[in-house]
Amino acid sequence: MSEKLLNLTLKVWRQRNSKDKGGFETYAMKGVSTDMSFLEMFDVLNEQLINEGKDPVAFDHDCREGICGMCSMFINGRPHGPKQAVTTCQLHMRSFNDGDTITVEPWRAKPFPVIKDLVVDRSSFDRIISAGGFISVNTGNAQDANAIPISKEDADESFAAAACIGCGACVAACKNASAMLFVSAKVSQLALLPQGQPEREQRVLNMVAQMDSEGFGSCTNTGACSAECPKEISLSNIARMNRDYFGASIAGK
Repeated sequence: MSEKLLNLTLKVWRQRNSKDKGGFETYAMKGVSTDMSFLEMFDVLNEQLINEGKDPVAFDHDCREGICGMCSMFINGRPHGPKQAVTTCQLHMRSFNDGDTITVEPWRAKPFPVIKDLVVDRSSFDRIISAGGFISVNTGNAQDANAIPISKEDADESFAAAACIGCGACVAACKNASAMLFVSAKVSQLALLPQGQPEREQRVLNMVAQMDSEGFGSCTNTGACSAECPKEISLSNIARMNRDYFGASIAGK
C-alpha cells in the first residue's frame, strides 16, 4: 500500500512575546504523510523554516503520548483539533484532507499569557494546585493498601477525575475562559477518598479562591469544557465542587 501524501496550507499564529501584537503567517506544506502526527508535521515545518534561515515556530510538547498535557494547540477552532478525546500529539494527519487550510492558534485566555507563538504560560494552574490540591500527611512507612477500605464506585470516580492532565483545553473551549472543570477534577479526586476528608472544606475554599484571583471566568454551563476535554472529564465534578464549596462556605460562617 503506497503512502498517502497531503499538500496543505498552514495559517500559524506567530507572536514574539506577551507584549507583541502577533499575527498569522501562512506556510505551504507539500508531501505531508498521513502517518505523521500533528506535532511531527510541525517538526517538518520547523526544519523547513530553519533551512530558510527563519525563526522556527515555538510550541509546547513533552511526552507525545497524550499524558503530559503540554501539546496545547487550538486547531481550526477546536482545542487539540477535530478528533474527540485526543490530544494534539495523538492527532494524525490522516484526519485532514489534501488541499486543506489548517489554522493553528495558542490557547486564548487572560490567565494563559502567550510566551511565544503557540506557547502559553499555564503556571496559574500550578498556583491553583499549590493552594490546596494535595493531602497533608505524616511521612513514614507506606500504609497497607487494604488498611483504608474504599468503595469501588468512589475509587473509580476518583480515578476518572485524576485522569485530568491539566492541558487547559477546558479553558480554551469556554467562552468565559473558565477553569471550573480543571479545578473541580483536582478537588474531586481527593474529596472522593478518605485521605482527602480532613482538609476537604479548606481545600475547596482555597482552590476556588486562587482560581478567581488568577482571573479565570465564571462557568457558562454550556458543557463545552467537557466536550473538548481530551480525557473526557465529567461535568459531575463541577457539581460536586459546587456542593462542597457551598457547604464549606456555610460551615465557615
